[in-house]
Amino acid sequence: MELTVLTPRSQRPHRRLPPWLKRPLPSGDFTHTTAIIAESGIATVCQEAKCPNLSECWSKRQATFMILGDKCTRRCHFCAVQTARPDPPAEDEPDRVAEAVARLSLRHVVLTAVSRDDLKDQGADHFARCVRAIHGRCPGTTVEVLPADFQARRECIQTLCDARPELYNHNIEMVEHLTPKIRPQAKYRRSLEVLRIVKEIVPPMLTKSGIMVGLGETIDELHRTFEDLRAVDCDVLTIGQYLQPTLADHAPVVKYYTPDEFRELGQHARSLGFVGVASGPFVRSSYNALEVFTESRRRATVSGKPGR
Repeated sequence: MELTVLTPRSQRPHRRLPPWLKRPLPSGDFTHTTAIIAESGIATVCQEAKCPNLSECWSKRQATFMILGDKCTRRCHFCAVQTARPDPPAEDEPDRVAEAVARLSLRHVVLTAVSRDDLKDQGADHFARCVRAIHGRCPGTTVEVLPADFQARRECIQTLCDARPELYNHNIEMVEHLTPKIRPQAKYRRSLEVLRIVKEIVPPMLTKSGIMVGLGETIDELHRTFEDLRAVDCDVLTIGQYLQPTLADHAPVVKYYTPDEFRELGQHARSLGFVGVASGPFVRSSYNALEVFTESRRRATVSGKPGR
């Protein structure tokens, strides 16, 4: 009788990455950025989510701050951020974020956060305080917010909109049929409702969303998702390749899209009327966020629909 030895899932070899998914080693101001972020004591999604663009962005003094701690109340099967009971919000975090933004001389900053379903207001007031602190400390800096869905509660979205970020970003993440399995505590239609409410509260504000590909979706499903986002007047779209953070705990990669396929997806999105589109293997919600925001605002202004 033959003995079959099963290799633990955590020890199975990683699927070989295609050649276009290679990243350069750190250079430039990487060390300087690392030091400032460490001194601030603020988490970054770059580190917590194991972003493949960390070395490139930090070398250019670009980082995405993750406020409200580094422990999330939700467990999504694509995300590397840990799920655990979060700590209370740090009262001095808004000031520390603003100071870090000033020291890095950021012209545009992206603020994201873990989901805080444990808080009465989902963390909306703390988020708004961080936006106001940055505007107060760095009046020339534009702020892009990337919050969780706040369970689509209008009063929470209103609180953050009242702080007047220049861009409101909320990710749809993936096509509708994959959402229940991979994002069990989120809802596809609820994310669309968030973006709709933002436009209802502040019509001129630019809105943005992002989607990952490679999880088993079809091209038709992606096109339908783009159309759903345009139906709620979403202005800007990012499309990037899903990369599995760990073998043991995260959804597998079903497909690696080629650069040509990303170009085709981007072209289709632009044909639907998005004023800004970033599509590529390494594109993430906050990747090259300043360039994407600047070009999107310019195109919106030209089209007669200026963002704040």
